[in-house]
Amino acid sequence: MRAVNFCAGPCTLPLPALQEAQAEFVDFKDSGMSLIEMSHRSPEYEAVHTDAIDRLRRLLSVPDEFEVLLLQGGASLQFAMVPLNLLEGETPAGYVVSGSWGKKALADATHHGGAYAAWDGASHSFTRMPASDEIDVWPGSRYLHVTSNETIHGVRMVEWPDTDVPLVGDMSSDYMSRPIPWERFDVVYGGAQKNLGPAGLTVVFVRRATLEGTRRDLAAYLRWDIHADKNSLYNTPPVFAIYMMGKVLAWVESEGGLPAMENAARARADRIFRVIDESDGYYRSPVDPASRSLMNVVFRLPDEDSEARFLTEAEQRGFLNLKGHRSVGGIRASMYNAMPMSGVEALASFMDSFR
Repeated sequence: MRAVNFCAGPCTLPLPALQEAQAEFVDFKDSGMSLIEMSHRSPEYEAVHTDAIDRLRRLLSVPDEFEVLLLQGGASLQFAMVPLNLLEGETPAGYVVSGSWGKKALADATHHGGAYAAWDGASHSFTRMPASDEIDVWPGSRYLHVTSNETIHGVRMVEWPDTDVPLVGDMSSDYMSRPIPWERFDVVYGGAQKNLGPAGLTVVFVRRATLEGTRRDLAAYLRWDIHADKNSLYNTPPVFAIYMMGKVLAWVESEGGLPAMENAARARADRIFRVIDESDGYYRSPVDPASRSLMNVVFRLPDEDSEARFLTEAEQRGFLNLKGHRSVGGIRASMYNAMPMSGVEALASFMDSFR
């Protein structure tokens, strides 16, 4: 029996994708070897690589004017690569600091340009996202960086900022769960280990016109234009992670694509929030209802002893990784695309009986 894994990442993957990989792992397509033993220049891997990119384009309706880069280093490396590629000297760039990840993105960007906080949610304990009129974008700013979903604090950017500068988005934790308004963005990036596949892969979309103006005085791996020119094969790519992403994307297509993923995400989150809202205050979420995440539902119990007992009994029932991030405590149920509704219903039932 599989555990019900509510981990914030790496996360639950679709069982059909895992079973397909299991069947192919030792002997990939009668080659006599595993895919992860093959050259990344082989025709077998080239087909896997191309298929993964094609599926990303198709499922996310990526316009032709964007390049798709399959890189390593997680979203954390992009915290540096974004300003390195886009900023010259002290050119300003605004950052929406909506939680821990927005804060880290800004901290890294300050080493490579004139990055500043266009809005900081610390005064609100990172319990909500800003309205557009609260974001202060300085004149001459190259971009405004946003984190679409904060996994630790459980807040989601429901409405994109209305601003005259291009957006750069870290969508690590809600990739493939919502449409992307491509006309507003120059760059979209994120780690794969939430909705797309296993850890070790970062998916970056960069507008081609933007690539023409990126810096060329960087170490090779840090240059987006080199990766675009080499079709993300400048160096050995994260072969297995890309292979698994292709399997996951095939499953997404079979389930009905992006609209189905978005509807399922809302249904999962609504089910747990309904238990919270109907608990007469026994469970409470600190998040402003207008900013509630569909991926990461965070909540508290009356006291820490109750939370500890909740976690112990939950684990005994096969509900794993529900402990909130160490920086905030409490409970966090991360429910990404491959989380079955049956697992959510089981958690909801447990929450009712525990209360």
